[in-house]
Amino acid sequence: MEDINTPATPNENVNFESRINLAPLLESITIIKQELGSVIVGQSKMIDQLLVAILSNGHVLLEGVPGVAKTITAKLLAKTLNIGFSRIQFTPDLMPSDILGTSIFDLKKSEFEFKKGPVFSNLILIDEINRAPAKTQAALFEVMEERQITIDGSAYILETPFLVIATQNPIEQEGTYRLPEAQLDRFLFKIAIDYPKLDEEITIIQREHVLQSQGKLENIKTVLSAIEIKNYQALVKQILVEQNLLEYIAKIVVNTRENAFLYLGASPRASIAILNAAKGFAAIRGRDFVTPEDIKDAAIPVLQHRVIVTPEREMEGITSTEIIKQILETVEIPR
Repeated sequence: MEDINTPATPNENVNFESRINLAPLLESITIIKQELGSVIVGQSKMIDQLLVAILSNGHVLLEGVPGVAKTITAKLLAKTLNIGFSRIQFTPDLMPSDILGTSIFDLKKSEFEFKKGPVFSNLILIDEINRAPAKTQAALFEVMEERQITIDGSAYILETPFLVIATQNPIEQEGTYRLPEAQLDRFLFKIAIDYPKLDEEITIIQREHVLQSQGKLENIKTVLSAIEIKNYQALVKQILVEQNLLEYIAKIVVNTRENAFLYLGASPRASIAILNAAKGFAAIRGRDFVTPEDIKDAAIPVLQHRVIVTPEREMEGITSTEIIKQILETVEIPR
């Protein structure tokens, strides 16, 4: 008779390894962080969110006052990726054709020829996106959502990966044009960049003193190719998400529509964005499954630019970020 006090023998055939091989992805992510960290001081949360956006195939809006390294961060990230890169400086006189391209009549061929604009690349840095007028901003609608451009009845499919990183200053309003909700909704993340802390500020000054005339981008190594990025994006889509976590995402988003402090709640596009971003957070943390913590980390940068605070609460100084945090505290976490 078997002794009930004898401990059960572990099943040697049980495999506790991840069902998705994330080791190459994690190695690449670690190297990119090291490369960015050699120039950017602190801002680890922002860097994680940028990497998640790439893995989730989503666009990013970087918001912060001048001088907090918005543009240099985007340039550094582009340097670590072996893909096409374009920088577009948005100005009040910028026209849609300046970014999309235009048809030019070729006298030799006696026909119109389409000249592609700078948006025909892989990673697009749009600096000061809110300085261009509405018609120029509207020119980005199709390309950001569908990754294609339709001009003169012809559709041009952009090469993948295609990612937009836009910057804007939230303080200065003179000579700027507010981004419409339809365009804000096309950004996976809105990342707010704060001032550095005292010790970080000291490190920034020390590094600048040591570098002197040496360029910040000179020693940045290229880490990922376009094919590797596409492969990792496909890998991240396979991350496991339990049914109760899908319901958790839905409850968070629905709560934004029912919240008395919000004039406009989030759309189903936001639910999908949280799902994809949560998978990205799980991947960079070495897991092939999503946890409630991944969803919480994704919710704020996904939702804060997609909801509108009621005028009464806005006058009281309450922000969308604070309301989203309250919602996250209210919705029950699945066990």
